[in-house]
Order: sequence, then structure tokens, then C-alpha cells
Amino acid sequence: MKVVLATLNAKYIHTNLGIRYIKAYAQPEYEIELAEYTIKDPSMNIITDLYKKKPKIVGFSCYIWNIEQTIEVIQMYKKIDPNVTIFIGGPEVSYDVQYWLDRVKEVDVVVVGEGEITVKNLIKAIDNGEDFSKISGIGYRDNGLNIVRPQTEKLDLTTIPSPYRFKEDLPFLSKRIQYIETSRGCPFNCQFCLSSIEVGVRYFNREVIKDDIRYLMANGAKVFKFVDRTFNISRSYAMDMFQFLIDEHVEGTVFQFEITGDIMRPEVIEFLNENAPKGLFRFEIGVQSTNDATNELVMRRQNFEKLCRTVTLVRDGEKIDQHLDLIAGLPEEDYQSFRQTFNDVFALRPEELQLGFLKMLRGTGVRLRAHEHDYVYMDYAPYEVLGNNILSFEDIVKIKQVEDVLEKYWNDHRTNNTIEYLIENEFESPFDFFQLFGSYWEERGWSRIGHQLEDLFKRLDEFLNHYSIKNGKITKDIMKVDYYLNHKYKPRKPWWDESTDNDFSKRIYKQILEQPEFLSKEFLALNLNEKELYKHTMVELLSFDIEHFLQTNEYRTGSYAMLIFFSPKTLKPSFFTLEV
Repeated sequence: MKVVLATLNAKYIHTNLGIRYIKAYAQPEYEIELAEYTIKDPSMNIITDLYKKKPKIVGFSCYIWNIEQTIEVIQMYKKIDPNVTIFIGGPEVSYDVQYWLDRVKEVDVVVVGEGEITVKNLIKAIDNGEDFSKISGIGYRDNGLNIVRPQTEKLDLTTIPSPYRFKEDLPFLSKRIQYIETSRGCPFNCQFCLSSIEVGVRYFNREVIKDDIRYLMANGAKVFKFVDRTFNISRSYAMDMFQFLIDEHVEGTVFQFEITGDIMRPEVIEFLNENAPKGLFRFEIGVQSTNDATNELVMRRQNFEKLCRTVTLVRDGEKIDQHLDLIAGLPEEDYQSFRQTFNDVFALRPEELQLGFLKMLRGTGVRLRAHEHDYVYMDYAPYEVLGNNILSFEDIVKIKQVEDVLEKYWNDHRTNNTIEYLIENEFESPFDFFQLFGSYWEERGWSRIGHQLEDLFKRLDEFLNHYSIKNGKITKDIMKVDYYLNHKYKPRKPWWDESTDNDFSKRIYKQILEQPEFLSKEFLALNLNEKELYKHTMVELLSFDIEHFLQTNEYRTGSYAMLIFFSPKTLKPSFFTLEV
């Protein structure tokens, strides 16, 4: 009997862990074939590929990002093969089973919650020609009536077979993200999150997980993402895993964790700062809101002072990149309150700040009590908020403008020095800069076109000229520095219109060749000859001492020449100052 488990991933580099756990658990009694596609694949291509496999049973793993296209595939496939049994499972369909049975008549069974035991029992019943009445954790139809049987047993996670040992996955390990699950469940009760519906936290066998990670690294896997809702809920468990990864990681691997910032102990961070190689770990921390009233409404306990301590210690250690999350649209957080939340969190200067919008997920408390705050939201996935009693759709549109430029100009780290200067000297707050720039960006129609690096600098320059900032000269010079920092090689033509005077450049080069000692010892150590100097360097007139700035973050203004050396060995630019 041919059984296929399929899913539509958001991107090719993603891997669906759930269907692999089900496949591993079903063996050796049943051999399941996996079929992974992406949401960019045409539905006709997906059903054509599935049809070639000739399955008797097809299961689909469903999430908010793939549910609508998955439904389209299911409805088309059922027309082609009316005799196939189709079931769906996953977080998108587990918490409103009646709705999915009513909406998608082509679906025969909805799997509720954890799928390993349930799917194996379902396959066995179909294989033996039995009805579904004795299977827990499913929804199905019987004589036109919807029958929902709750899940009655939880899997002992320490006995579950490994989902990482399939030979067919080996060619793709180096090309895709490997998702690692060390626990299921969450101790917290945040009302916007599906994890709040599950009760308790269960752990896998950590020694088995370590063996799996060793196996994956040995076969080329480079990027690992731990999917535990709160990886650091058990300090001893987290410390043991951190130590293992530090001791046994393969060079070039990266491990990402979702952590709760305010419960992370300082001694854990100090241990990581002292022992972890730079770039080995990456933390994702959900802040969501700094409004205490809002956090109380969504039952999110958070000590922002302790969270700031954690983020600051990690940032100052310079070993671990941090990704902080915000959610716009939470109850009783209006536009001004969200502005404050944004500024509170941006003050921590995370490497990435993700600005998301509340999703009214099926089964969550915020959706069940949506009427209390007059929520308006999308009828279909991703159920994104369109407004509520204190946040209008107009406000949401404005915040989306912030999101667009935040991603391009801060999270991509193309203009860090420029933004730091602007928010400290030209704009009332970080949020106001991103909001004003985002609104201008939208008005100019730039959100609908692509952007090269030069375009991003030109558009920021145009906005700043339109805004008439006070210190335009020094700002443009900082932008020039940021532009060069983005280059591995000497650029052919800069983005700004005016060019450095040829006579000035010749005079500076002549001075450098005749009296190189006027530059720093670091420059002298390069030992550049005349040909190398002209081939790998550029000269710019600058209004501040670049070397002093890079060392101190202070702007010593004056009349300077900036020499930029693009090293063919390190592929990084170096900056040198000559007073003129």
C-alpha cells in the first residue's frame, strides 16, 4: 500500500521535521514516501508529481503559509483520483477540526495534534479495511456527520525513532536548514501563540539528539535551528547542550535557538561569551511588546529589565547574533504605544529587529476573545490583523512602511553608521526616522521595484535632502563610509554624483608616495608599491577623521583625506586618514 506524506515548504532550504517523525515512527510496518514542494511550485506540477507516485493514502502537513495552496492541490488531486484517502495534519488544522471538515469536503480525515501514533493507527485501519471509530486524535465524517475524537495518549518522546537517518535526505543536508527538536510544549501561556494550547513540556533523549547532530554534521549539514518554544526553560539542559555544541561542532556550522530573554541567567551568558566561538550561536528572542497592560492581557509574563540585561550582555560579548521580535496589533497597544515599544527595543541595538503583525491563529485566546477588542482580521490564512478598537487600518499601513525600510537599512546592515548618526542627531527617535523614511519610500513607489546597493544609498540621500536635515555634509560623508564598507573590491563608480577632484587625488597620492609615514603604522605595514596603491585604493575628501571614528565612534571634524584600501587577500576595506 503506497503512502505519501507531502508538504509545501515556504522555501527550498526548509525541511519538514513533522513528516519525517511520522515516517520514522511508522517503520518498519509501513514504508512512507516523503514529497516536499514549495509554495512557489505551480499546483499542477505538484499534483502531476504526486500522481506519478500512485499513492493509496496521501497526507499533507499544513501551516498558515501553505494551507490555501494545499487545499487547491487537494481539491484538484481528488478529482483526478477520487479513490485516494486524503488526510491533513499540522498546527493550522489541529484546533478547528469542524471547520476544516466542513470547508474541504475532499479531505477524508483531519489529524489532531501530535501525529506519530495517530497516523500509524490510521494507516493500519485503512490497510485492514477497518473503520476509524477506535482511533483517537482524528476528525472524520460518518453518514454525513462530523466526528471528532480527541487525542488520548501522548508519545513518550524518549522512545521515538530518529527522523534524520533517511538515505534520501543525504544529498540535501548541506543545502537545507536542519530543524532540531529537543522538547515539545511550552511552560508559558501567551494567548497569541498556539503553544499556549498545549499543556506541559516533554523532553527527548538528549544523548540521541547529540548523536543525530553528530551524524548531520558529519554528512555536511551546516545550519541548525532548534524549534523548542523556549530552549532555555531548563538551565541545566541548555547548558549541557551548549557545552556539547561548543566541544563537538564542525567549523562553519551555525545553531539558532528561541530563548526567553528574561529567564536567561547572567552566568550562562558569561559562559557563552568566554567559551563559544564567534558566530556559532544565534538567539531569537520574542519581546513582542513592552507595554505592561498589553502583556497582561495576553498572559505574557515578561521582566523587560532582565530581558535588557540579557540582550546587553550577549551584545557586548560580541559572540552571538541576536534576532528580536515585535508584534504590532496586540490588544490595547495603539500606534503611540507601539512606537514606544519599538524605541525601547531598538535602543538595545539587536543585530536584527523583526517587526511582525498579529496573526489571529485558530484556537488561540486572542482569536476566541477577538470581540472584546473589536478585532478585524483576514478570513483566510495568515489571519493577519486589519485593525481593532484602538489601532486603525491606517495605523497598520503606516507601521508596515516602517517594516519595509527597517529590513533593508538596519537588518541587512548596509547603513549602520548612518542610521546611528541620524537617530542620535537628526530625528526625535529611531521609530520616527523609519516611519518618515518608510512613508516617503511608499510615496515614491519604491516598494514596488528592486534595489541595487547604489539605489539604496541614493534613495536614502534623496529622502534626507527632502527632509532637510541639519548636518547634511557630515551625514553624506558617513554614508560614503558605509558604502565602502559594503565592498570587497574597489568599486568602479560611487553612488554620489559629485566626484573627488582629480588634482586633489593626485596631490594626496603624491604625498603618500613621498611621505608614507604621515599615515599610520598599519598603513606602512601594508608595504604597497605605486602600482598596488593606485589599483587597490581610493581617495575621498572627508569632513571627519575616519580612523578616529572607527576606533572611538566619535566624529573629530575638520578637513581630511580618507584613503580606502581594498585588500585582495582579506576582501575587506581598511581606512586611513590624512589631514589636509
